[in-house]
Amino acid sequence: MGIDEVAGSGYFLYHSIGMYPGKAEQAAQALAGVATLWGTPDDEQWNRSLAIRNEFVDRWRRLVDAPAGTLTTAENVTAAAHAVMGALPDRHLRGRKVLIAADCFPSLHFLLAGMAQRRGYELVTVPVRAGEHWVRDEDFLAHWQADVGVALITWVTSTTSHRCDLKSLVQHGRAMGSVVGVDITQGVGIVPFAVPEFAADFVVSSTLKWLCGVSGAGILHVRQPLLGECRPELRGWFSQENIFSWALDSFAYARDARRFDSGTPSILPFAACLPALEWIGGQDPMDLLAHNRRLVEVLVDGCGALGLEIVSPRRADERGGSLMCRLPAASDPAALVDTLRKQSLFADCRGHTLRLSPGNMTTDDGVARLLRALRAAL
Repeated sequence: MGIDEVAGSGYFLYHSIGMYPGKAEQAAQALAGVATLWGTPDDEQWNRSLAIRNEFVDRWRRLVDAPAGTLTTAENVTAAAHAVMGALPDRHLRGRKVLIAADCFPSLHFLLAGMAQRRGYELVTVPVRAGEHWVRDEDFLAHWQADVGVALITWVTSTTSHRCDLKSLVQHGRAMGSVVGVDITQGVGIVPFAVPEFAADFVVSSTLKWLCGVSGAGILHVRQPLLGECRPELRGWFSQENIFSWALDSFAYARDARRFDSGTPSILPFAACLPALEWIGGQDPMDLLAHNRRLVEVLVDGCGALGLEIVSPRRADERGGSLMCRLPAASDPAALVDTLRKQSLFADCRGHTLRLSPGNMTTDDGVARLLRALRAAL
């Protein structure tokens, strides 16, 4: 089954949970393998389980070209960001500012606002200009002075699919002496991303969305030399250089990103994501992007013809893989999503913003059916 098959042809939720041909069967097989492993009365459970987790880390490293020893797992993006923020030396935070954009993933803002008093920093949220839809890069830069200890950049937003000029922002952060973090969740897997190209101090993501995985399988990359400075608050036996060192008075952090591990790690989400990462790794990323770009342009024209306001950038090089449109004020977004669902067309809304993300299984016919359904409903 491929992108021209009927199944999944009307799927537009790659900004949320991505699909690929055979996902259900492959994930079920992977999870059944874990069940068999843990239900067999022998001594192979941990050796084989940790090999699964290590393969997950290695596949992610290859995906974003991260150096060995700089990437580890987290339950989700928020947990990954917390691990770094809690591990930073006071000199990066106390008495300084932490910068984030108002169109960030809200969970990250909740996290940073909650940590501000305890870590002694001021959280600065760069606003969206009145009448506009995303935070401009120049506005983010205008707030980014030498008193900013940490800046957390959203590479691609979840509400407009705006893609910032990440390279310029990171370079500015270097000049300001700030720690620069990047949330790549909404872009990785559809827009090429390589750690060495941007050289942010830390990167957080999940394996959902364009990577077509499952929840619970986040990642954290931390660049040297910042990695060596971090002393994570949440630590345990897996945070050590030697995880089997159980002397209570001689704890020593691992020299690499394993220092951000803690107690006994989870295995199931990483096992369930490996088939998706393997599938992604076997595709030509330029083919995936070209397929997406072509369908998004059809959506731009079609939604514009319906009179919907496009709230995503018009230029492809300023967008991720999604298109967002503003529904009429008198419309019922929940009812619209339900109407689409009944026609095997899957999208969602944030308020009156309709989010459309065509991916590898979405077809031209699916886009045409969606536009016809929107015309009938609106």
